[in-house]
Amino acid sequence: VQLQASGGGLVQAGGSLRLSCAVSGGTFSSYSMAWFRQSPQKEREFVAAIRSSASNTYYADSVKGRFTISRDNAKNTVYLQMNSLKAEDTAVYYCAAGRPILSAIRGSSNYYHWGQGTEVTVSS
Repeated sequence: VQLQASGGGLVQAGGSLRLSCAVSGGTFSSYSMAWFRQSPQKEREFVAAIRSSASNTYYADSVKGRFTISRDNAKNTVYLQMNSLKAEDTAVYYCAAGRPILSAIRGSSNYYHWGQGTEVTVSS
């Protein structure tokens, strides 16, 4: 299974970006998908997740109300719409695929396929 993330870039605070993650080589519709991020000198942190059926979404408190995760099972792609970006959102964003149980959906160790990361820089 291969994950290809894209859409990162430089944006001013208050702006928006949409990240995409295209998945190939597996049964996309069977996976829960998630976004994590990592900034320098910080551990990788959970951002958002969406279940395989897209019926449920989950967010970190820090992004709730600003970010939206969605998926298109016909296109084997998951998205992260990021609005009202802040300087503290600056990080490398990674998409991940797995089949975690609900209580573990925020844990990075529960995802076994990862994309290469796309860098987001928010200037203040």
